[in-house]
Amino acid sequence: MKKLSIISLGILASLQFTKAQVISSKKWADHFSYNNVLAMKEDNGKIIAATENGIFYYTISTGEITKLSKANGLHNIGITAFDYDPKSKIGVIGYSNGSMDVITPNEIKYIVDIPIAAGYNGNKKINHISITGDQAVISVGYGVSIFNIKKKEFGDSAFFLNAGIYEASNEATIFGNKVYSVTNTGLKSHELNTTFPVFSTWTVEVPGAFKHIDAETDIVFSSATSAFIYNNGTPMPLPTNFIDIQDVVVSPNNIVVTDSRIYSFGTNGVSQNIVALGEQCNTAIAANGKIFGGTVFSGIKDEGNNIYKPSGPQFNFAYKINLYDNNQLLVSSGARAERYNDAVFNPKRPGFYYFNGTEWISSSYFKTFTGELNILDAILNPLDNNEVLFANYTYNSQGVYKMKYNAANKDFEFVKHYSLQATPYGRRTVGLATDSKNNIFATTAFSNGSSSVAIYDKAKDDFFHKELSLKSTSIQKPIVYENMLWIALPRSNNFWVYDYKDALNLSDDNDYILREANGFAANASGSISVAIDKSGDAWIGTDSGVRVISNAASEIKSPDVKANPIIIEQNGLGEELFRDSNILQIEVDGGDYKWVSVDGGGVYYLSSDGQKTIKHFTMENSPLPTNSVTDIKVDKKTGKVYFVTYNGIVTYQSDISEVNSNFGNVVVYPNPVVYSNFKGKVTIKGLAEKTNIRIADAAGNVVHSAVARGGYYEWDLNNQKGTRVASGIYFVLMTNEDGSDKATAKIGVVN
Repeated sequence: MKKLSIISLGILASLQFTKAQVISSKKWADHFSYNNVLAMKEDNGKIIAATENGIFYYTISTGEITKLSKANGLHNIGITAFDYDPKSKIGVIGYSNGSMDVITPNEIKYIVDIPIAAGYNGNKKINHISITGDQAVISVGYGVSIFNIKKKEFGDSAFFLNAGIYEASNEATIFGNKVYSVTNTGLKSHELNTTFPVFSTWTVEVPGAFKHIDAETDIVFSSATSAFIYNNGTPMPLPTNFIDIQDVVVSPNNIVVTDSRIYSFGTNGVSQNIVALGEQCNTAIAANGKIFGGTVFSGIKDEGNNIYKPSGPQFNFAYKINLYDNNQLLVSSGARAERYNDAVFNPKRPGFYYFNGTEWISSSYFKTFTGELNILDAILNPLDNNEVLFANYTYNSQGVYKMKYNAANKDFEFVKHYSLQATPYGRRTVGLATDSKNNIFATTAFSNGSSSVAIYDKAKDDFFHKELSLKSTSIQKPIVYENMLWIALPRSNNFWVYDYKDALNLSDDNDYILREANGFAANASGSISVAIDKSGDAWIGTDSGVRVISNAASEIKSPDVKANPIIIEQNGLGEELFRDSNILQIEVDGGDYKWVSVDGGGVYYLSSDGQKTIKHFTMENSPLPTNSVTDIKVDKKTGKVYFVTYNGIVTYQSDISEVNSNFGNVVVYPNPVVYSNFKGKVTIKGLAEKTNIRIADAAGNVVHSAVARGGYYEWDLNNQKGTRVASGIYFVLMTNEDGSDKATAKIGVVN
């Protein structure tokens, strides 16, 4: 008999904040990059740093680091502005789409109604935020708005419309009873009075192109190459020749200017210190008698070159992920555009990211790599797990690259480049796969006018090619099933199954090509993804919906094989599931449930047959960074689901781990169920593949019965008549399909 494990559901108390609008839960976590620090503030020995997808807190005395993102409280990604007031303990975050989060000790409030100037069609991103008391001045592409922090609502806005053209406020601050804004035409000011919204009443204090401004006892503002203390109408230049000023921060004791180096001055303008951190910084502050820089690539860095940040990948750009034992991850950072593998190269040269189970590691190789990079896949070499193979899809640097992990310095070193006998613009490598015999396969596009599979020959330490007979210049990452490669073809309405048998012998191979006649939609332009479920059915995602081949390994060999749509009932009528939708990825979990990513539509969690939508995650109702998820992988041992996007990686802890014919560790939650705290369904997980369930009250009366498939079940606490059960203890009696295994549990109900 299995023991019952009890999980109590607590309220998520992330970094002492609760949420006003909850889109996250304990089930979610992020794998965001926290390297690119955009803004920092210090509060009593704690530095609060804002990065692209979240903020983190570094306590100087203890070294403790905590983080806050969309996975545990924030409502968006794409941070472009941040300020924090140590007196009120309130922070305000601005996003690239013009929305804001207001973080107070009691809640995180999402603000989406920022004023928009009539007729303005430009960028809505928030350029800068500056808090003074109960007010914050918000700089945007068309001027400034005043935000009342206590009321959490906007007051007056000044739209900088000059001769029919909107002028951006680069940054702004409140000083005294005036707002000072730096623009590309000057330092401008206005009192906070009834004429504040009228741009023609604003005063040009100092003409010129200015970027940054801050204020404490005095105002300090800067252009790209000069910084000034502004006192009583006179700009006094700071005595330094700057190169490209990135930020100006003013505190009661000093002025810090971030340039190629970090300069600190007294409030009187006298130079105090110059610090070089050896890399580019966006901002810097003075705290505890030291300079701390907010770097572009390394998080927070102090004068001793010590680095402080949460662990995460080098950048947020991500395309595909591969999971391995011991919680290892490999992430590729390439890009696709619609149905095409994109040959536009990321100027930040992100490479691949490796997670060793405890920390993220990036290779220094990509900092000095002189070729073009668009890495669409990365895997561990099955012949040597200390090596990584990555696929580079580019015009002139295409091929498979081998890297060796150096544990001593936590870096990857170049070993070899396999060019795949490519000519310029040809044989661009897309995906990699291995089978149970440690064969290594690579798919290549534009291989002699079509596509090919490159097969690794260990004896020759090189790849040779199996060309696709069908003209199809684009190809996707293959998956291996029953000694066959199942390969999507994005730019032709076809699908390729390559039966390689003995991988090194091409003479015994067979090709099976699915076409429109085999069931693909007539309006489809290509297949994008494929997954094989526990029944051996192939789920193929095209740019015009889903097709399923039942008993795929056998049926693919039949000339009459059919790839069928899934028909669901809508309002009494049959409707094709995901008709005309671009299916980016399909993944099957341990319970045979399907995770389906729809381009622009988020992720659907479906029953094993696709007839029921169990969950639908979008960026609006969950921590997903975007509604276009490029890859999904499920760790079948733990049930953790990885969602990969161009804006970062998040994970969701599902209720399904690997499911078989017997019971696992049966868990019931929440338990007890207190109606005043929880009004949802009770989840029972760790079940057998098919479980017969009977729920009885203390007197032995059966109040509910069901058959659960896929490893878990949700009870709505209703009896067989459809009414809620009374308070009490209920016994869950469970057997597997053939009665050879059983489990029990207790559920406490308090109405």
